[in-house]
Amino acid sequence: MKVYHTIDEHDFEHIHQFLSLHAYWCLNIPKHILKTALSNSLCFVVKSDEDELLAFARVVSDYATFANLLDVFVLPNNRGLGVGKALIKAIVEHPKLQGLRRFTLATKDAHGLYQQFGFKAPKFPDANMEIYLPNIYQD
Repeated sequence: MKVYHTIDEHDFEHIHQFLSLHAYWCLNIPKHILKTALSNSLCFVVKSDEDELLAFARVVSDYATFANLLDVFVLPNNRGLGVGKALIKAIVEHPKLQGLRRFTLATKDAHGLYQQFGFKAPKFPDANMEIYLPNIYQD
């Protein structure tokens, strides 16, 4: 398996299909919104030796002080095989993401994976605020 930073149209279709149909955080995301999001992100695609998409993630960052990890997924048939670990390792070791003061993410169920790479619960959770519209893409 190998990690890439470019997404071709075939990859985009698979990424959109997974996110819009299976990702609780962005169900029904329109293609044009996802294209804009990806074009403004540092993307990570894990592919098999046969060039099949295995996993995806993206990072939004100023590349100096802050980054946020988003839209992480490993396709179901590839879970439990180390693909997620390879993906997160590539992200936290990426040269543009070094020396950041804060690197954030949100997860409901993958705390154990991210903790292996230094992510922890927020030091000051009461200081964090957000505008959260979980059903923004729903009719």
